[in-house]
Amino acid sequence: MFDHVSIGVADIGRSRKFYDAAFKPLGYARLSDGDTSLGYGDKAVGLWIGAASKPVKADMESGLHFCVAASDRAAVDAFHAAALKAGGKDNGKPGLRADYGPKYYAAFVIDPDGYRIEAYCGK
Repeated sequence: MFDHVSIGVADIGRSRKFYDAAFKPLGYARLSDGDTSLGYGDKAVGLWIGAASKPVKADMESGLHFCVAASDRAAVDAFHAAALKAGGKDNGKPGLRADYGPKYYAAFVIDPDGYRIEAYCGK
């Protein structure tokens, strides 16, 4: 359905460090790099990150989050560890979420701007 999603951030350098680290275990890379924007994906950019003077304020009760696909459970685990090491905050350790489905394995982090990011594997 979506071709891409764009988010605004307060510090593009801080976001570059975070997303480079968090997405690497998932097989996603920075495909576009500029002073004011970054693009991440595998074959094409699916997530654009742009410097913004007024990024959307984080709201833990908004329900907004972005879920990215992981090839296997080990990638979910590695995503979580890398994201925390790169300045993210834990929002749900890697594990099965039986209430979502019998094979729903996911981890949740909060990026430096407060966006909630999930990595998911259904195997």
